[in-house]
This record gives sequence, C-alpha cells and structure tokens, in this order.
Amino acid sequence: MDDLVGPTRRAHRITWVGITAAALLVAASVLIPLWTGWDVAVKGGPPLHGFWDPRFGPGSAPAIAIAVLALVGAAPLAMRLRWGWLLLAAYLTGAAWLAMLALVDGFDGIAAVLDADIEYLPTAREVTDLGATLEEFIERIPRDHPDNWRVHIAGHPAGALVLFVGLVRIGLGSGAAAGWLVLGLAATIPLAVMLTMRRFGAELAARRAAPFLVLGPSAIWMAVSGDALFAAFTAWGLCLLAYATRAASHAATAAWAIGAGLLLGYGVLLSYGLVLMGLLAVAVLVLGRDWRPLPWAVGAALVPVLVFAAAGFAWWEAYPVLVDRYWDGIASRRPASYWIWGDLAALACSAGLVAGASVGLTAARVREWRSWSRPVEVVVVLTLAAAATLLVADLSQMSKAEVERIWLPFVPWLLVGTALLPRAWVRPALAIQLALAITLQHLYFFQW
Repeated sequence: MDDLVGPTRRAHRITWVGITAAALLVAASVLIPLWTGWDVAVKGGPPLHGFWDPRFGPGSAPAIAIAVLALVGAAPLAMRLRWGWLLLAAYLTGAAWLAMLALVDGFDGIAAVLDADIEYLPTAREVTDLGATLEEFIERIPRDHPDNWRVHIAGHPAGALVLFVGLVRIGLGSGAAAGWLVLGLAATIPLAVMLTMRRFGAELAARRAAPFLVLGPSAIWMAVSGDALFAAFTAWGLCLLAYATRAASHAATAAWAIGAGLLLGYGVLLSYGLVLMGLLAVAVLVLGRDWRPLPWAVGAALVPVLVFAAAGFAWWEAYPVLVDRYWDGIASRRPASYWIWGDLAALACSAGLVAGASVGLTAARVREWRSWSRPVEVVVVLTLAAAATLLVADLSQMSKAEVERIWLPFVPWLLVGTALLPRAWVRPALAIQLALAITLQHLYFFQW
C-alpha cells in the first residue's frame, strides 16, 4: 500500500465521489438560476463573473499544446527531475500556461485587464500626493461620498493602491508592464508551496502535487488579477515562516520569521480577507513544531499595518466602513441562499474539480492521525487548514460571487491534497483540470 495514498480502493472511491460532487455542484449553480430565472446579481452566467463569448485567439493552439504535453510528461517528470530543475521547470511551465491562456484574447488579454476603469492602475496614475491619499482614503470608501473610490480601490485596503502607485513610479505603470509582472510573480506561487512542503519533509508529496499546483483553471485569473499578486505575497510569507521553524539558530529563526511577518502583514493591507491567512500560518507553525518564530512574525506583521495607520489609514477603522459600503451595494442584492453554495461552485471552477477530491482524500485521513507519516501529516494539515479558511470566508458572507478571483490566495494550499491521489487517477484528474481551463477560457470572457 502506498503510504501517501492509503488503501487504494478507498482512495479511488473518494476521488471519484469528490470530482463528481464538485461537477454536480457546478452544474447546479449554472442550471438552477437558468431554469428558474433566479436573479443572483452577477454579471454574465453564474456562478462565475463572466460573459458567454466563444472564441479562439493567438494563445489557443499553444495552450492546447501545453496541455497535451503536460498530460504526457508532467507527472513522470515531476517525480524524476532533480529538485532544482523541477522548480525551474515548474516556473517556466506555469508562466507559459498563464501567458497562453491570457493570450487567447490577444495581447489585450494581458495588457488591457489591469487598465480597466475599476482596477488599481488608472487611480494609481492619478495619485500625486501619497500622504494625502492615505489620509483621505477611509472617508472616500462610502458610496455616497462625492469622490468615492472605484470599486476595487474601495473594496481593498490602501496597501493595494500603494503597491500599484509604486509600480507607476518605477516605470511599470502601463497595463502591459503591470500585467507581465503579475504573471511572472503568479508563476512563483507553486514554488512557494512546494518549498514549504519540502521544508517539512514532504518532498515526495510536493512532487506528486506539482502538476496540479502548476497547471489548472485558476491560471485564467492568476495571469491577470491583482489578487494573484496578493497570493504571491502570502504564499511566500508562509514559505518563509516554514523556513523559520526549521532554522538552525535563533538569529536565523528571527530573520526568516521577520521576512514572513512583513509579507503576511502587508498581505493584510492588500485584501481584507487575507487576515484569514492567520489560520494557515498557525498550521505552518503546528507542522514546524516550533513557536519561536511567532513573536518575531507577529511583531514584523504589525510594522506595515502600524506604518499605514500612522500615515492615515488604520485597517481596523477602514474595515467597518467597507462592510457598510458592501452591504449598501451589490451584497444586498446577492441572495445568501444561492451564494453560500454558489461560491463553492465558483471555487470548483477556479481550483478545478479535483479540489473536491483533494478535500475528500485529506478528510478521510484525519481519523488515522495517530499513524500519519510525516508527508501525510503535512498534506492533511495544510489542505484542511485551507479548507477551513475558505469555509470561514464563505460563511462570513463577505464573499458573495467573484470568488474565482478573490479566493486565489487560498487555492494552491487547497490543492496540496492532490498528493494523495491514486496513481491511476493522476493523468485523468490532470486532464479534467486542463480541459476545464481551456473550455472556460474559450467559452467565457472574464473581466479579470
């Protein structure tokens, strides 16, 4: 019996049930509003924020070629390549996959998205006095303010806008430059997850999960979304925290933990929901069996938050104002009776149907906790921590629709559980992921 997979017959059954359940959930989320005329207040066709627009473009053939080559060789290569070469291959393959899916819409698939009126760049270009912007940031969040912020600016902490102001000021303020930068950083996210797993003694599990971390439908949104940038911040923050728990000296522990804290702390200033990354951070410390990094990481995380507060933007004051705007606007028209499960259907589109199997396989191993090997422990703890984080986000009702983008930072950690897939399922499951990505990108136009 394969220690990672567990009893083979049970693993096959859970994989089949998990993927089927995810598919049925997606089907229900599409068909029920369509058949009943239920207005769930989302642009395009629920559960996704997108418009029906069948098309082919410059990136179509290369994306299909990458998918075919991945089906043939991704899993075997992930097991055979030396670790350094695997990381390089994962980065290059991921970047190519992200780029070719985006280029289905031509060059505008990368260059135009971040230039949209609701995005950060147009506002970032208008900022001439950053200090004054931070001081007035909170008062401009409400919808009834005569000069209220654009949707994405108002819906995120000030750190997101400041980040894009920084890009503008170093000469990367065009849609193309910012788009390629986001894509390049998004392609590093699988590496952060794999390095975290390996740091805890789960290299084999990292290798098995690698194809699913690198290739999948989340690439549709990762390539062109500010949330992918936020995902990179937090993924590397968790990775550095993992290194802090395994440092050889107190000085090294402090250094790794401070780096982790700065990234995770700034992550909270990028998206309000990223405060939930605290659950995954605790999971990392539990796996590391070392709480020495905690005070260093917490102290460092407070630095960017307090610096912004001193400059005029206090996170804890802004969040209630954002909640009021959210419920005064679209949230009040989006029925919780749909979105409490429709969000999970959107997640199944973004993370892929294999996410159902990932969660199911890890949940099935919980009762065996006394006999877990180290790799199994790493996989189960990280995957279930991500699932718990998403459940909290869902039940909070602060995420109703658009979660295929908003929840991108949690998706890679949810897919860690693909390491538990039976070997016979690896290629079919990867085929499902790739086919879903290509189908969605070619049939729907997504604003981000």
